[in-house]
Amino acid sequence: MAEYEACIFGVTLAVDMGIQEVLVLGDLDLLVHQIQGEWKMRDLKLIPYRQCLHDLCQRFRSIEFRHIPRFHNEVVDSLSILTSMLHHPDKPYVDPLHIQVHDQHVYYNVIEEELDGEPWFHDIGEYIRMGLYPIQANGDQKRIIRCLASGFFYSGGVLTKELQISDY
Repeated sequence: MAEYEACIFGVTLAVDMGIQEVLVLGDLDLLVHQIQGEWKMRDLKLIPYRQCLHDLCQRFRSIEFRHIPRFHNEVVDSLSILTSMLHHPDKPYVDPLHIQVHDQHVYYNVIEEELDGEPWFHDIGEYIRMGLYPIQANGDQKRIIRCLASGFFYSGGVLTKELQISDY
């Protein structure tokens, strides 16, 4: 999913910049071959990503996807990490993809309303920057904030999610 998200972000930027011909280099066989229609989708969670990318591809005069073996292209790893840190020039966020798969059990956290008016990541950022918890936080909430904070860092004043090897 991280590779699809990075690709979608890059292709979206190309669309917004008015680019008409694109060559996408990727080191993930799965993404390249699935978007070219050579491999079937077996993971239901990837279908919305592929559809989003397919829809974006229709906006180009020419777009080509090529697989580059990872051991030949360290640049792809670096670019996918950098992409996760980039912001779209016209907006300070990347539009999320909302994905629902109803035929599987899932455990997740839902934040329906922010009572303090701050974004969901505010408490994580405060913990990382100053080691502070929200005043009303109980022991379980503090543990969750610590756990979530371990996956983020500040880069240029922006709270950024760390990419793990397992994210690829």
